[in-house]
Amino acid sequence: MRLTTKGRFAVTAMIDMALRQHGGPVTLASIAERQKISLSYLEQLFGKLRRNELVASTRGPGGGYTLAKPMSSVSVAAIISAVDEPLDATGCGGMGNCHDDNHPCMTHSLWTGLNTRMYEYLSSVNLEELVLQQHGTPCAENAANVQQKNGSARQPRRISLMATA
Repeated sequence: MRLTTKGRFAVTAMIDMALRQHGGPVTLASIAERQKISLSYLEQLFGKLRRNELVASTRGPGGGYTLAKPMSSVSVAAIISAVDEPLDATGCGGMGNCHDDNHPCMTHSLWTGLNTRMYEYLSSVNLEELVLQQHGTPCAENAANVQQKNGSARQPRRISLMATA
């Protein structure tokens, strides 16, 4: 059992887009170039992400994709599910008909338990956390440089932690 390239590429592309969307819509061509993913493959993935309302598209010059929801409300499980990536460690696709006699195999409950844990974990990780993990990495530094060149870099908001009496 393993996560295939479809799920990994979808999560990677979503992180890339989330890092750069502050400068406006992000083109699939730019994601493809940075992440070394086929443009036609990204088009297929983003069509599914759009239909599942995780991304929004803007047509025309300056068009591309942005998140349709706040980063904190987009889980890795939602991204993977949106691109039809199966998260299943069982040999029977979770049907319980592992053997010819339509009975589950001896390890069926082990693998279904693993499926549950994987889904719970991936549901607990959101896009915002993954983007924050990128700060200080070359990918995030490049995104910040692009934002500064475009004049779209946001200044961090200062929050006062002083209590008032």
